[in-house]
Amino acid sequence: MDLLEGMLQREKEEFKRIGNRLLSCCFLCKGNITNKSDYYFVLRHREKYQEFLGVLGYRLEINEEYGVVQLVNPQNYNRQNLKLFESVILLILRILYDEKKRELSVSDEVIVNLGDIQDKFLSLGIREKMIDKMTMRNTLNLFRRFQLIELLDKDLGNEESRLLLYDSILMAVRVEDIKQTYEKLEIYRKGKQADEETDENEADKLAPV
Repeated sequence: MDLLEGMLQREKEEFKRIGNRLLSCCFLCKGNITNKSDYYFVLRHREKYQEFLGVLGYRLEINEEYGVVQLVNPQNYNRQNLKLFESVILLILRILYDEKKRELSVSDEVIVNLGDIQDKFLSLGIREKMIDKMTMRNTLNLFRRFQLIELLDKDLGNEESRLLLYDSILMAVRVEDIKQTYEKLEIYRKGKQADEETDENEADKLAPV
């Protein structure tokens, strides 16, 4: 493969492994200790990754301020469609990230607990009861897969259980996305969207899968 010419065999294997990881989880975060070396590897070989992924129709976005690498498909192919409550929880995590970050120094990690999520959910007025445990568990495991969060405690039925929010959430839910999600929430709040799953045309899309 001419693209990898000049690289050591070990580097070629790393290039392939990390490329496949990006295709499966969309984000690499410097703040994730297990991904940190992968993040810097992509930075060192960004031109090769951009060329390789460009052939597949993807665009590599690197935000060194956030310490995040993101894989984007401009044609919206191979993206994760989110159910309504998954979209709601993602929005809540983004809002909580902003609120917590204002209380912390630049280098501090952003940690919230399940109670924070439930409190914010109830304050939005979507419905009077909290998010059920299965929906919460499945949604958080999905976001963990995409490197948006890390679960710090195993018991997801406990409101004190904590999760770490990675800076990748800033790229997954940008300012304009928050506004759009609030609009969808308002429609749902007024009873115009009774189904808890969005249809394929209106679904929020998260990442390549």
